[in-house]
Amino acid sequence: MTHLAPIPHVRPGAWPEALGAGRFAAAIRRDTSDGCQVALLGLADDAGVRLNGGRPGAAHGPTALRAALARYGAADPASGPLPCVFDAGDVVAAGSLDETHARVTEATRALLDRGLLPVAVGGGHDLTFPFVRAVAARWPGIAGLYFDAHLDVRDAPGSGMPFRRLIDDCGVRSLDLLGFRPLVNTAAHLAWFAEHGGTLRGDDEAVRLPEGPALFASVDLDVLDAAHAPGVSAPNPAGLTVRALEPWVRRCGEDARVRCFDVMELCPPHDEGGRTARVAAHLVLAFLAGYARRGAP
Repeated sequence: MTHLAPIPHVRPGAWPEALGAGRFAAAIRRDTSDGCQVALLGLADDAGVRLNGGRPGAAHGPTALRAALARYGAADPASGPLPCVFDAGDVVAAGSLDETHARVTEATRALLDRGLLPVAVGGGHDLTFPFVRAVAARWPGIAGLYFDAHLDVRDAPGSGMPFRRLIDDCGVRSLDLLGFRPLVNTAAHLAWFAEHGGTLRGDDEAVRLPEGPALFASVDLDVLDAAHAPGVSAPNPAGLTVRALEPWVRRCGEDARVRCFDVMELCPPHDEGGRTARVAAHLVLAFLAGYARRGAP
């Protein structure tokens, strides 16, 4: 076993006691990252959501995702073998948003040091900023593709600020957004987005990732219609279907330029029957299925 420094600022992720051998979750490593290609990182904080006036509860998103994975996803799926995944645990929130963000960046940096592709689950969408910040430092000029009903380019602290900070502070080259809904975004924010190289993708557009040598990809679950994903911080009455989003997520997994991926704003207190958690689990598995095809013809 390779002896590496521990991942800083994390606690073990909470899994159900019984994990059936027939589920993919049973193969997720918790003791060591040796032999793994992908790391699961929980971002268990919703302080940014509260600052933004959203429904609290996304701090419990990582635990709900793990519970859903324990019941969904075959160990030997017909789609083919999945990569080896290491569960790095959940980043422990601090007393301030800035300090929590610093912890997320440090934990993500440690996963990159191990040669792992980080997949984060949260948690407020503000946490995408410190998550990608670590990745952007490794791949200067990285571009972003995100799936969201909102632009999230506010200048005030909270869950609505991550992509403005990534442009202003981290040198992110460009942003592409799928799922934009004009009625819940301001004209001023749309103007800022356009002035800083932002591109809006149409809901029915063919799957095509942005240009560039390196990319990040981020899913805010409120891009999905509330009929499919009720358990989010800000429910969307006119969002995408899971079937429409899945090919994009799978393609993000396939493309070796994608250096990190996250699924954010899973809010279990508002998730009747765990429906949204199962959707989140499905999207993570779709990304992993795509990742397994990296390098394939």
